[in-house]
Amino acid sequence: MCWRGCGSRSKTAAVALTRVGGSLRYPARVMLVAAMNPCPCGYYGDSTKECRCAPNQIRMYRTRLSGPLMDRLDIQVMVPSVPVRELGRDGIREPSVRIRERVAEARKRQAVRYRQETIFNNAQLNPRHLKKYCALDTADRELLERAIGTLGLSTRAYGRILCVARTIADLAGAERIQTSHVAEAIQYRSLDRRGSDWS
Repeated sequence: MCWRGCGSRSKTAAVALTRVGGSLRYPARVMLVAAMNPCPCGYYGDSTKECRCAPNQIRMYRTRLSGPLMDRLDIQVMVPSVPVRELGRDGIREPSVRIRERVAEARKRQAVRYRQETIFNNAQLNPRHLKKYCALDTADRELLERAIGTLGLSTRAYGRILCVARTIADLAGAERIQTSHVAEAIQYRSLDRRGSDWS
């Protein structure tokens, strides 16, 4: 399966299913959510159980996800296992109701911002929109450029990071993208870094 217009960036957003006998194309705006283990045994980087995989097994396992595919995943994070003793504990966390309110407020903010455009959310930003709505000051632009070079990210990742930073700013109620928003968005590209150990 392949998809075009992921995140609704394309005017002709579609999912194309390709098989030996032919291919079918369906109009769709896709939000892809995926999960995978960090290694064949599933315990690489685990704090409670030792990974039994050889380094070459881990490398081969991870190459199942191609660079171009990883490049198109806007947010990539490692999710550590939660110890059983932590499951029932009350912690300081934001209630789901408040999170929902912040998301709704961010969506309204985007609808107002793009009311003169042919788009309605940050996922649809194209290069022209990025220049207009995701402008960075010199220091933040240099931070992003350094990250792209140091981490070995692609040119496409540059735009993706800006889209995510714009969304983080919206969730925080900020009019402009700030340094903390850029830094957080960069952290969400952890899995496609050059030489990343995914830990």
